[in-house]
Amino acid sequence: MVISMDRWKGKVAIVTGASAGIGAAIVEQLAEAGLQVAGFARRSERVEELAKKLSGKKGKVHAVKVDISKEDDILKGFKWVTDNLGPVSILVNSAGVLQNTNLTDGDTEKWKKVFDINVLGLCIATREAVKIMKANKIDGHIVHINSVAGHKVPHFEKANVYPASKYAVTALTETLRQELNHLGLKIKITSVSPGAVTTELMEADNWTKDDPKVKEIMSKVPYLKAEDIADSVLYVLATPPHVQVHELTVKPVGESV
Repeated sequence: MVISMDRWKGKVAIVTGASAGIGAAIVEQLAEAGLQVAGFARRSERVEELAKKLSGKKGKVHAVKVDISKEDDILKGFKWVTDNLGPVSILVNSAGVLQNTNLTDGDTEKWKKVFDINVLGLCIATREAVKIMKANKIDGHIVHINSVAGHKVPHFEKANVYPASKYAVTALTETLRQELNHLGLKIKITSVSPGAVTTELMEADNWTKDDPKVKEIMSKVPYLKAEDIADSVLYVLATPPHVQVHELTVKPVGESV
């Protein structure tokens, strides 16, 4: 099997959650591979800074202000990309969030935020990408950044609805694969499921910062780097057109989950 990103050079990629962590690392590597990369993020100024940093690369980064929890923002983002860069060939759904709450007396709004971003935002972005790929006869590739928590619920206080949202991503990956097959489309779909990764996600909503017990537990966990997951995404993208990596699980050595 020949691994190569050559067929994607000059093509358009959209990466959600592009302002930090895994999303930013993926943006950087796609730009280095020669793609036109639209980085969707609420904090678009961070993507603009990344674009300046990567100005000498083969590809180019474009910052697009999008709140992935808002459908109208996603639709406007896709329209901007189509109008200014062209039809999308790659979508990486990297935006994700977890919240500091629980199930037994949890905060409904925090639950909603997790599902709005981790599930519904992912579905809306995927729908729009497939529409464009289908209309333009593009054999594209969609990558969902999932989690090991989407395959096995971790024994961890305050996990709350996060594993459920990632189990949904696992199911959505297979459901989409079946739909694409039924439609006779050659668009590929891949779930990439990392173990623990050192990113801002772990401090979202003071999830670890204000809880000494949680912080102590997390300090003993082995971590991957965001760049490790970006490497994994480029690997699945670089496979030949007839090869589909349906699920790629990436864990740090020593992880017990």
